[in-house]
Amino acid sequence: MAYSELIKNFQAIRDYMRQFYVYGFKSREQYNAKSARSYDNEKRRLESWLGDYMTFRQEENGKNVFLSVDSRRIPENPLHKAFKAKSFTDRDVTLHFYILDILQDGEKTAGALVDEMEARMQSVEEPLLFDESTVRKKLKEYEKLGLLESEKRGREVFYRRRQDEVDLDAWADAAAFFSEEDPMGVVGSYLLDKLEEKPRYFRFKHHYILHALDTQILHTILLAIDEKRAMEITVKSLRSGRETAHTVCPLKIYVSVQSGRQYLLGYHYRRRHLDMYRIDTIRKVEIGNLERQYGKYLAYAEAFDGNLWGISTGGDHNLDHIEMDIRVDRGEEFILQRLEREKRHGSIEMLDDHTCRFTADVYDASEMMPWIRTFIGRIVALRCSSDYVTRVFYDDLAAMKAMCGGDTNAVP
Repeated sequence: MAYSELIKNFQAIRDYMRQFYVYGFKSREQYNAKSARSYDNEKRRLESWLGDYMTFRQEENGKNVFLSVDSRRIPENPLHKAFKAKSFTDRDVTLHFYILDILQDGEKTAGALVDEMEARMQSVEEPLLFDESTVRKKLKEYEKLGLLESEKRGREVFYRRRQDEVDLDAWADAAAFFSEEDPMGVVGSYLLDKLEEKPRYFRFKHHYILHALDTQILHTILLAIDEKRAMEITVKSLRSGRETAHTVCPLKIYVSVQSGRQYLLGYHYRRRHLDMYRIDTIRKVEIGNLERQYGKYLAYAEAFDGNLWGISTGGDHNLDHIEMDIRVDRGEEFILQRLEREKRHGSIEMLDDHTCRFTADVYDASEMMPWIRTFIGRIVALRCSSDYVTRVFYDDLAAMKAMCGGDTNAVP
C-alpha cells in the first residue's frame, strides 16, 4: 500500500495527548491502559504532528516522553493538528484528488466522474477502479463538509466545487484570536489554513491549550443544545476509572476563567435534578430525542445559576449563607469597585463610612475561599452557615499568625 493512516478511535489520541501533556512523567512501561505496541503507534503519530514540542527526560524507570509548550512563544495552539488528521487508505487519497481535479473543469454527475476516472486510469500500471456507489457516497460526504454543492436536474444530480466568496484576509485577525480564545477555536484554525500568511502577533498569558482536545465532544453537546435534544453521555471517573452512562438534557456550558476547564450543566432524568459534568471526562455523546419540555429545564438552570458560585452544587443542593465584613479606608473606593466587579452573586451594603458587608447565598461556600482570602488584611468578620468554611478560614489565619506573627485584622 502506497500510503495510509488508520485512526480507528480519536478517543485514544485524546487520551494519549492528554497523558503526554499533563502526566509526562510516566515511562513507556507505566502506560498500562493499552499494550506497549499501541503506545508506540500513538507516540509515533503524535510525534509526526507535534515533533517540535515533544521532548524526553531519562529517569531511573526509563525514558519519559512529554509535551513541552511555552504559551509565550506559540502563535497558535499546536493541538489543533490532531483534528486535521483523518483515517484514510490509498484508495481514499486517490479518489479525493481525482474528484477535486475533475470538478475543477466544471460540474459532473457521479456517473460522469466514474467514466472520467476510468479513462485516466488507462495509463496507470495498477489502476484503482471505483464503482458509482462509492463515488456517490464520497460526493455526498464532501457536500456535507461544504467542499461541493449539488443541483438536481430531472433524475440527474450534478456536483461542482463550492466557490468561496468570503474575503478571509479581512477576517484574519478575528480568526486568529478566535482560534486561541474560543472553546471551538479549531474552526478558526481551519480558516487560517486557507491564508497564505497567518497573523502571528497574538500571545496569551493564560493559554489553556489542552481543552482543544475536547472539541468533538463539545461540538456534539452544542448541537444537542441548539436542537433542544436529550442525549446520553458516557463519563469516566478520574478516581476509579469506571465508565458510567447518564441520560441528560444539556442546558449550558461553563468555562473556568482560572483553569480553562469546561463543564456541562444538564438535567439528569433519573436523578431528577441538575448536575455538572467535566467535559474532559466525557468519553462519548449520543444525541437522542427532541425534548419537548426543554424550556422548563432551561428555566431550572437559570434559577440554579442565581446561586452558583463555581461548579459545585454542594452535597444536597442546599444553600450556604455567607457574610463578609470588609474595612474600606478613605481613598480606597477601588475596594468597593472590585467587590462589585468580582462578586458573581449576592449584595453589598455599607455599614458605616469605612465598613461594607458582602452577603450571598450559594450552593457551596467553600468554593469562595480562594477569592475570600484575597481580602485578608481587610476582613473584619466572616460568618457562614457552613461551619467548615468558617473553621478553615480562621484556622488558616491562626496558622498564618503563628508563622508570621502580628495582627491578622480578623476576629471570629
